[in-house]
Amino acid sequence: MHHSFKGIFAALTTPFIGDEISPEKLKENIQKYNSFDLAGYVILGSSGESVYLSDKESEELVQTAKKTASQGKKIIVGTARESTKGTLEFTNRMADFDIDAALIRTPSYFKSRMDQEALKKHYLTIADKSEVPVLIYNNPRITGISVDSELITELSDHPNITGIKDSSGNLAFLEETIPHIDSHFNFLLGAGSVLLLGLKLGASGGILGMASAAPAQCVKLYNLFLERQMDEAAELQLDLIHLNKAVVDTFGIPGLKYALDLLGFYGGPPRLPLLPLDEKGKREMEAILSKIGLLTE
Repeated sequence: MHHSFKGIFAALTTPFIGDEISPEKLKENIQKYNSFDLAGYVILGSSGESVYLSDKESEELVQTAKKTASQGKKIIVGTARESTKGTLEFTNRMADFDIDAALIRTPSYFKSRMDQEALKKHYLTIADKSEVPVLIYNNPRITGISVDSELITELSDHPNITGIKDSSGNLAFLEETIPHIDSHFNFLLGAGSVLLLGLKLGASGGILGMASAAPAQCVKLYNLFLERQMDEAAELQLDLIHLNKAVVDTFGIPGLKYALDLLGFYGGPPRLPLLPLDEKGKREMEAILSKIGLLTE
């Protein structure tokens, strides 16, 4: 069975109060996001600081999201562990919560051994036994590992590998991959800076951290593309480039969480060893949000 993942998915942050997760704050955030025309939510992704969460905390957050998301919103869950066995076990534990797909980043601890053959075996083994559709997560900026175009094309033939989230920001990779992938395969952009160009090249949508800070703007850009209003879409994309750079490159998760606090959501602190923004960073983040019209007096 083929699954469609089109549109804009917000990669949600994990709310902490002190150093403890706050399912209640996640619930409040999702209740606000439900009013936007988002396709769904990603829980336990990079924006969710998933590598800092225990399995118990992860399960609680996924349960909260599943209960709170409005009807029709898809729930995608980051389920990667470093081993194939651990990833498969956690993926199928999350399947018990009736999630829509598992987002599985490349294993990266033993980088020198993670060649394309190792990645192929990893993803095929998981896809064969996963109880939910699998999305490959290609994020070489963080993992230092990249899934190449030929392997993606081969993996796209598997009926339980439903797509990829590509956060490389490499448009050449899209150009090399999209014409050759199976028709059921969903190519989702993880780099907000190339959202419009990626859609023009055939991507089906995006999974974006910046969509948690600017859901209306990200959805609007996607809809402008569908309506072929390219001049307005290009203008909006330029604004969003500044936001994406701030929450991905310049300030990262601490910056994204501070932006959420300013924009009416709950951001709160990151979990150590990530540090909150200093005063200089806060002023710069405020200036960026003001410049693109998200923060008004």
